[in-house]
Amino acid sequence: MIIESVLGNTADISIAHLETDLLQLEWFETTKRIQRKKTATGREIAIRFWREGQRLRQGDILVMDEQHAVVVDIIPSDAIVVTPRNLLEMGSVCYEIGNKHLPVFIQNDQVLLPFEEPIFRWLLASGYATEKQHTRLTNLLNANVQPHSHGSSGSSLFSKIMGLTSKP
Repeated sequence: MIIESVLGNTADISIAHLETDLLQLEWFETTKRIQRKKTATGREIAIRFWREGQRLRQGDILVMDEQHAVVVDIIPSDAIVVTPRNLLEMGSVCYEIGNKHLPVFIQNDQVLLPFEEPIFRWLLASGYATEKQHTRLTNLLNANVQPHSHGSSGSSLFSKIMGLTSKP
């Protein structure tokens, strides 16, 4: 089954009467234009978005018929959560994170980014109200720089370099 567009979102369309099949995605997979995945029940899904900038969001409905709906479910991951004390601090922390070309999420008046120990320590040392949380990263800010490769087993080149230069 090839998906070329999103049918809607569970925030706007009630699918309570349908059997829901989840397509679980890591946060960084939501921006991929072409991918092949399996749903929780094993249904093969191919996603092929033609337009630049299309991305999947939590609750997006990809397939819907009289009995079933395939819905996007973003898997929670470890994240750095910064709670800015004022608008100036919000701008400063976003600038600093963006200057490192890291993906930034804004959710509930907080700044979130995928967890990397060196960045976490740097933000703490800089005096920002920072904590580590296991949460869904759902509201990626539009940027010219897209994340390259992230995964549960690896880390970025920047993280590895920072790890070598900032041993406690």
